[in-house]
Amino acid sequence: MQLDLTSHRALVGGSTQGIGRAVAEELAQLGATVTLLARNEASLQQAVAELPRPQGQTHDYLVADFTDPDQLASRLQEYLAAHPEGFHTLVNNTGGPAGGPILAAPVQAFLAAFEQHLICNHLLTQALVPAMQARGYGRIINIISTSVKQPLAGLGVSNTIRAAVANWAKTLANELGGSGITVNNVLPGATVTQRHTSLIEKRVEQTGQTVEEIEATMLRSIPAGRFGQAAEVAAAVAFLASPAAAYINGINVPVDGGRTGNL
Repeated sequence: MQLDLTSHRALVGGSTQGIGRAVAEELAQLGATVTLLARNEASLQQAVAELPRPQGQTHDYLVADFTDPDQLASRLQEYLAAHPEGFHTLVNNTGGPAGGPILAAPVQAFLAAFEQHLICNHLLTQALVPAMQARGYGRIINIISTSVKQPLAGLGVSNTIRAAVANWAKTLANELGGSGITVNNVLPGATVTQRHTSLIEKRVEQTGQTVEEIEATMLRSIPAGRFGQAAEVAAAVAFLASPAAAYINGINVPVDGGRTGNL
């Protein structure tokens, strides 16, 4: 299998922590030169310094805030003007919306999440696709959630917006499939990250249960009997980014230990 990403360039969103950081590390380990994208420059500098360099890569970063799509578009255009070769792989990833019942969600929460997730994904894709088309090779991989297959209780805004992103991605896959570009979604289940911890803490506040009780309930729904690791999600992303995955397009890949209750 051709998994080597030497000479490939990858742009990874939300890449200073959690799944995004693990993805950046895995792509770099396979030889890719990685550009990290996040809003905290100090965290970006530290993450870049710690990325693997098996091929002597020179990794870098781009500072932008996904809550401000105009800023993202402007800074991305500046970056691409200085790096016209563009990228082979785009990994769309950013933190999820706050939890809570859908009926209680203010309208602004939906609008903000729509901009942060779908609109920013779209701006990044529009900017990067031309170079991919010219090269005849591209990978657009969206980190979403298993909620696109089975909505999750207490995540009303997230369920709604994640589904929109999944349908956007499928439409894009159909449009770009003939140009050597694939578009796929990776759907993490319960994965040990800062967001995972914050959602558990929120349930502690709401229910009065202990962390251990809530985790035990969650684990009963996972056939694997454990929570996932960010590196396991990253492995799926890295495969989809590789030449070996050239004929995989327009699909959702759950990485959830079997939790999702449908095919």
